[in-house]
Amino acid sequence: MHLPSALCACAWLLRELHMDLQSALCALRSLLGGVSARALPGVLHTLRGDAFEDLFQCNEDAVLRNIAGELREALPAEAMLSSEHQAMQKMQQSFEPTVHVDSFLYEDTLIDQLCEEGRMSRHYCLSCGSQQTAPLGFISHSFSLVELKFLFQHALPDLSGKTLVDIGSRLGAVLFGGFLYSSAAQLIGVEMNAEFCELQGKIINKYHFNDRIQVLHADICTQASLLQDADVIVLNNVFEYFLDEDAQISAWTFINSCVCKMGALLVTVPALEESLGKLQTGIDLNHWVEEVQLDYNVYLGADTDSEALQNIHLYRVR
Repeated sequence: MHLPSALCACAWLLRELHMDLQSALCALRSLLGGVSARALPGVLHTLRGDAFEDLFQCNEDAVLRNIAGELREALPAEAMLSSEHQAMQKMQQSFEPTVHVDSFLYEDTLIDQLCEEGRMSRHYCLSCGSQQTAPLGFISHSFSLVELKFLFQHALPDLSGKTLVDIGSRLGAVLFGGFLYSSAAQLIGVEMNAEFCELQGKIINKYHFNDRIQVLHADICTQASLLQDADVIVLNNVFEYFLDEDAQISAWTFINSCVCKMGALLVTVPALEESLGKLQTGIDLNHWVEEVQLDYNVYLGADTDSEALQNIHLYRVR
């Protein structure tokens, strides 16, 4: 077997066959045993390098990256709209200077490239004119492609026949990821910002996602029946930066009263304990949900950030 054929065969084997580690290694050794002596050093060298990962990029990854590229063209670099003045003010008031960098739109490699070009920075000056600098705080209200793969391929169970609701669907990353990486029957986004609803609608129509994705321009506190029937509810940095404290308390109290179907799942960033710990909601978390322990030690490519994955929490309604 020659080099190109061997690499493609290795990629297919590791991507398509659902084996445990020992079985996969045995199969890989068997496959490499058929590689010609001349090609083997090249195969082994490529397996150790980043080039081999290119063989694993599936159509779903490519589609999401295309969508991210189109949305980048339609939005300012910070991916925030002028109508989000409250969120902007909260970030400016943060103890640590914080900027919004949308993880769905900007993968780490792209951020590095923009920093090299001087169009973005990871640091701020501690005293104007000084060489003293410190890292900027980055916050995202979207999941990255890697986080979406972790969510749908590792954290959540099979979603066949299930309904997922994304509260504050924003750019639609969870909805698009759920369409491409899961078998969820319905993916419903609830978004208060009309401009973001319009952006999501354009992507849904262009990529023919209409059969499984729906976006509602609404306040989640008007969607009791939707929450009551949902099998999975996603909340990613959804309230803290966009609502004042009283409105946050009302939203969480409403969700707590509606999400009561035993076995329903909540995906949150940050942990519920952190979100609710700052508010006087009166919600008894121990009575409402139990946390599902996730395995964050998964490899999803060179961009895998285990620290970011650990911000994702999964809960099951009791």
